[in-house]
Amino acid sequence: MTGKGGLEGVVVGKTEISTIDGLAGRLWYRGIDIWDLAKHSTFEETAYLLWHGVLPTKAQLEALTKELQAEYNVPEEALATLRPLAKRENPMSFLRTAVSVLAAFDPEAEASTPEANLRKSIRLTAKLPTVIAFYGRVNAGQEPVKPDQSLNIASNFLYMLQGKVPDKEICRDFDVALVLHADHHFNASTFSARVTASTLSDLHSAITSAVGTLKGPLHGGANTEVMQMLEEIGSKENVEPYILGKLERKEKIMGFGHRVYKTVDPRSVVLKEVAERLGSRKGNLKFFEMNTVAQRVMKEKKNLDPNVDFYSAVCYNLMGINKDLFTPIFALSRVTGWTAHCMEQWKDNRLIRPDAEYVGPTNVAYVPIEQRK
Repeated sequence: MTGKGGLEGVVVGKTEISTIDGLAGRLWYRGIDIWDLAKHSTFEETAYLLWHGVLPTKAQLEALTKELQAEYNVPEEALATLRPLAKRENPMSFLRTAVSVLAAFDPEAEASTPEANLRKSIRLTAKLPTVIAFYGRVNAGQEPVKPDQSLNIASNFLYMLQGKVPDKEICRDFDVALVLHADHHFNASTFSARVTASTLSDLHSAITSAVGTLKGPLHGGANTEVMQMLEEIGSKENVEPYILGKLERKEKIMGFGHRVYKTVDPRSVVLKEVAERLGSRKGNLKFFEMNTVAQRVMKEKKNLDPNVDFYSAVCYNLMGINKDLFTPIFALSRVTGWTAHCMEQWKDNRLIRPDAEYVGPTNVAYVPIEQRK
């Protein structure tokens, strides 16, 4: 069976971590509905769930939170290596390099036991927010802000990025966004991580592969392009003619449609509510209202629904985050899912080596170079 291009419809493995019902627009982490997690859970609790398969007890969650907080700091030597790159690299190229640099300072980088891989998963989850905030500050010509180990990951990241702790409501909204992005079945970057892990390479190498895959605009970069589109449109009145013009020219509208979902992406439902709530609190519903018009037009003209990127762009903008950091923030959250999948891969590993249908020429004679024209 060759399947469709891009491995569509081809089952490449088994997982207990997350699953999707594309027709119904549902997503579950370890059997728990994403809507319940967005309403009741936290990013730290979600990380525990993805890594261990069950929700933590209060004591287990407190222990994990303390472990994560203890690992927020990145060695000064590593930051010194990364500082010049923050001024000239694009954010995802920087993050790809940063993961490799972190490996050089991880005492268990080459260790492959389950216990070591869990500890490395915790360290990566704790340190990625620090290096991303470091990039954001240095790239903007500002001095980095050291992490606050009394804060959770969402609050600490916003603190390091903006130099002050935002209000609790914004921190909670950002925490919800991290929960929603933490895992998504066998998406492109997760599959990339599992392919690398299947060779028995190390965890940092697998996560570097995932970051490189997420860098592509057809995967993680879409939310940045959504924000660029909204800025280009400029006003609510311009949305419909802009979208119609794009469609007439057969140009892609970022933030709509999904390889798996045949209806609305359940994550976008939550993020739409967050975007409206944030906009109302800030007295700035401009981009939210522009999105609702675009959503209506795309449904009417193409029967396409928004995906997770469409409203996450508006949420992050209202949180005061530069659009260049939207995709790294995706990685900040998804590293929990990537590491969970790597650990699952190693439990019953088999090298991922797909076949391909050859469609090139056959029985071609070799022509000596003197006779070639």
